Amino acid sequence: MSTSLIDRPRPAPIMRPVQPSALKVGVSLTTALPRSIPAREAGRMLVERARAVREAGLDSLFVGDHHNTPGHYFQGIPTIGRLMAETGDMVTGALFLLPLYQPYLLAEQVGTLAALAQGPFVVIVAAGEGEEQFSPFAVPLKTRPSRMEEHLTILRRLLDGERLTFEGRYHTLTDAAISPLPPQPVPIWVGASARPALERAGRMGDAWLAAPSVFGERLQVEADIYRQAAAAAGREPHLAIRRDIYVGETDADAEAATRPVLERGYRGFSPETLVIGGAQRVAEEFAGLAEMGFEHVLVRHIVLDQALVLASYRRLGQMVLPLLRRQ
Repeated sequence: MSTSLIDRPRPAPIMRPVQPSALKVGVSLTTALPRSIPAREAGRMLVERARAVREAGLDSLFVGDHHNTPGHYFQGIPTIGRLMAETGDMVTGALFLLPLYQPYLLAEQVGTLAALAQGPFVVIVAAGEGEEQFSPFAVPLKTRPSRMEEHLTILRRLLDGERLTFEGRYHTLTDAAISPLPPQPVPIWVGASARPALERAGRMGDAWLAAPSVFGERLQVEADIYRQAAAAAGREPHLAIRRDIYVGETDADAEAATRPVLERGYRGFSPETLVIGGAQRVAEEFAGLAEMGFEHVLVRHIVLDQALVLASYRRLGQMVLPLLRRQ
């Protein structure tokens, strides 16, 4: 019988609590939209949301990565390039399902994005899953772990400015370098949940991004495994997490706005992972994450309606952030 992560021996926790006042709140922008929305209208919605994120004074804006989807999915590199025109000097970044990308080309693209960005640029990498995503790229699912490590090694060394000669299982480079180089170091966050991936995040990443579906004791166990691996590698641990949210005028208003979505079963997530409420409730939930050691929360909206999303961004900036700072 297989043993769950929580049932396995736990490493000794390495606690580095973050004060709520230091907690950064950013956005993992939903770039998946229904085909019923015309593509250009969907693109306009994304630009409007990015503008609202900046006006709200939030700390960062990221886009995700998915392929072969039933609806629109605006791809990360061109999308974040366009949205950076709206974000000013805030932190921007993109997530990449790294085994699917040719690492030299990705390094060139990231170097270009970082040079165009007015503020810091961050890369998030994850192994990804699903045959429907991997088959169009002719990448076998079973090679994800080894590709992840090789691609991450190449990506980091090229972004660090190395002229690289490298022979690996999947790629060979001879005297290869990229230009433009990022004008400042590009942090690489690693999304992970299973034990080997958490240990990889601690060993190879600058930060760990926790999955949006994890909470409670399991989340604490995953954080402990990551911290232990980072300490063993001589790395300073940094923790980030995504949370799917909606900020209403009141708790009742938020619950009413999200009820139609939740009744259909929201992404299979436990209700305990969702942050729904007025500003006070949302601030308390975020402060709880800070007490666990998380430094950055990336929010994604449960609702699709544009007016509701924009209003929730405003409340995050005008009401939630001041409450966190006062705490």
